[in-house]
Amino acid sequence: MQTSAPTSRNELLKILGVGFGVAVTIGGTIGTGILRKPGPIAAQLGDAWLIMGLWLLVSLYAFLGTLCTIELGTSVPRAGAWYVYAQRAFGGYAGFVVGLNSWFGTCAALGFGVYTMSEYLALLLPALVGYEPYLAVAMLVTLAGFHWIGLALASQFQNVMSFVKAVGLFAFVAFCYFYGQEVTAEQTIATTSRIAESGSWIGPVIFSLQAIFYTYDGWHTAAYFAEEDRDPTRNLPRSMIGGVSLIIIIYLLCNLAILYILPMDQLAGSKLAAADAVRLIFGERSGKFVTLFLMISILGIVNAQLMFNPRVLYSMSRDGLFLRAGTRVNAGGTPSVSMLLTAVLAVLLILIGKEACEKLSDIATFFFVLGYTSGFASLLALRRKEPNLPRPWKVPAYPLLPIVMLIASVAFLVGAVVQDLPSSQFALLFLVVSYPLYLGVKRLNA
Repeated sequence: MQTSAPTSRNELLKILGVGFGVAVTIGGTIGTGILRKPGPIAAQLGDAWLIMGLWLLVSLYAFLGTLCTIELGTSVPRAGAWYVYAQRAFGGYAGFVVGLNSWFGTCAALGFGVYTMSEYLALLLPALVGYEPYLAVAMLVTLAGFHWIGLALASQFQNVMSFVKAVGLFAFVAFCYFYGQEVTAEQTIATTSRIAESGSWIGPVIFSLQAIFYTYDGWHTAAYFAEEDRDPTRNLPRSMIGGVSLIIIIYLLCNLAILYILPMDQLAGSKLAAADAVRLIFGERSGKFVTLFLMISILGIVNAQLMFNPRVLYSMSRDGLFLRAGTRVNAGGTPSVSMLLTAVLAVLLILIGKEACEKLSDIATFFFVLGYTSGFASLLALRRKEPNLPRPWKVPAYPLLPIVMLIASVAFLVGAVVQDLPSSQFALLFLVVSYPLYLGVKRLNA
C-alpha cells in the first residue's frame, strides 16, 4: 500500500482504496445482529414470507440510500459523513446535532460491543467470569493503541477481519443447506407470535424493522473515509455499491438458511439463531466455534467503529464545532486527540455497566436513522443551495429517489417514537439541550 505523508500535522493521509472501502463497509455493518436478531423477529412475525419481505425492504432501503450517499461523498469528499453533509447544507447547528449524535451513539455501540466480546471470551475461558468489565476495558485500550500506530495497519487489520467474517457467514449458509434437514411446511408457521396474540401487525412490524435497521447500520461507513481515499470519485461508488451488495447477499442467504433448518416456533424462542442452527447440525461441541466466530465478528465491527468515529470529531473540530485540539493528526494518520476522547468515553460507558451501554445502543438506533434522514435532506438542499457544485456521481431518478428515502426515514422515526417512547424521550431530550451546548462550543472557540 502506498503511503502519503500529510503536508501538516492536521491533515489525514490519502492511502485508502476500493478494497478497504468494501472491507470497512462489511466490517462496519455485519456484527452480531444477523446472528441474534432472527429469533426476536420470528417471535414478532411468525411467518417466513413476512420475515423475508421485511429483510428485502430494508435491503432495498440500504441499497438506495447508498446511491444517495455516493453523490454526497463524491461531491464533498471530507471525513465525517453525515456531519459533513448536514453542516454544509444546513449550517453549524444542524451539523453539530448530527455530528455529536453520531459520535455519542457510536461510542455507546462501541462500549456495548467490546463488553459483549468480553462475555464471549469468558464463555471460552471460565476463569475470566466476573472480570468482564476489566477485560472489555483492556481490549478497548489495546485496540485503541493498535489504531494509534496508524491508518495503514488499522486498515489492513480491517481487511482481514472483514474477509474472515464474510467467509464464515458464507460457510454457515453452505453448512445449513448441505448438512441440515429442511423443515416441513407446517413448521414454517409459528403457532404463537405477537401478531397472532395481539391481532395487530403494526407493533410487531415496527419492532422488526427497528431490529433489521440495527443490523444494517453501517452501510454508509466507507463515506467516513472519503477524504483519505486516493481517488474518491472513482473508488467510492465501487466501494459502497460493492460493500452493500455483499451485505445484502449475506443477510438474505443467512436468513434463508436459518428458516430452512429451524422450525418457526424454535426460531422464535432462540436468542442466538445461528448458534442453534449450527448445534442442530453438529451437536453441542460446535458451541465454542460459534462463540469464537461471534468474537471475530464483533471485533471487526468494533475495529471499524474505532476507525470512523474519531473522524467525526476531527471534522467538527476543524469547523470550530468541537475542541481545537481535535484536529491533531499523528504521523500515522490517526486523529490522535479525537481517538483518545472516543476511547475514553467508551471506557467510561463500559465501567458504568453493560446495561447502560445496551440502553444507549437502543437509543442510538433512533439517532442512526436521524443521520440517514439528515443525509437525504442534505442531498436535496445542496442541489438547490449549490447547483454548480461538482458532482462526479449523480443519484439516479433525482429528485424522486431522495424524496422517497427522506419520507421513508421520517416515517420510520415517527413509528419508532410512538413504539418506543422511553428511548425516544431520551433522544428528544438530547435535541432540546443540544442548542445550549452548541452555543457553549461556539463561545469556547470564538
